[in-house]
Amino acid sequence: MRKIGLMGGTFDPIHIGHLVAAERSMEACGLEEVWFIPNAGPPLKDRAPGAPASDRLRMTELAAGEHPGFRVLDTELRRGGISYTYDTVQELRSLEPEAEFHLIIGTDRVRDLPLWHRIGELAAQIRFIGVDRPDEAGRPAEPGSMPDLPEELRERVIRVPMPQLDISSTAIRTRLATGLSVRYLVPDAVRDYLTEKELYRHDG
Repeated sequence: MRKIGLMGGTFDPIHIGHLVAAERSMEACGLEEVWFIPNAGPPLKDRAPGAPASDRLRMTELAAGEHPGFRVLDTELRRGGISYTYDTVQELRSLEPEAEFHLIIGTDRVRDLPLWHRIGELAAQIRFIGVDRPDEAGRPAEPGSMPDLPEELRERVIRVPMPQLDISSTAIRTRLATGLSVRYLVPDAVRDYLTEKELYRHDG
């Protein structure tokens, strides 16, 4: 059975932290591939994406293109509207009925799992990979800690440590808006695209 990781997000823009999380998840969980799925509109965020969907998709393709095990799908962008993981997984399972899917999310999103759309049905179909990342105050996640989740969800989460990279799409947009460099925060191909398109130049 093929083990496939799924990483969704606005990727506004995609950055090195996303790629490191995908790579560490592949190593820790024996994933054959990681599929990046840019979304049209995340249900638990109140900020609309800053870049058009076509640009976010292209930047994700540029970033993923450097790794033979990374793939990019436009599944949620084609569907449009609010992106519910449950709906996406149903579509992907119809394409890969024998695959074992693992959803890669940050530990901040693990805490939100009880709020997810049709979470009980979703958790019965996939596993969650919770990658360590700094909390909202920038503090590293505590080793061995686990969010206070119902047992039926807790047993579906695999904890994967990763370097505490203090990189976020928000910080990257802010730097671009103020004319600062994002070298080493995003892949070079993405940085070149950001420069060419002048994305986020007037953001925030």
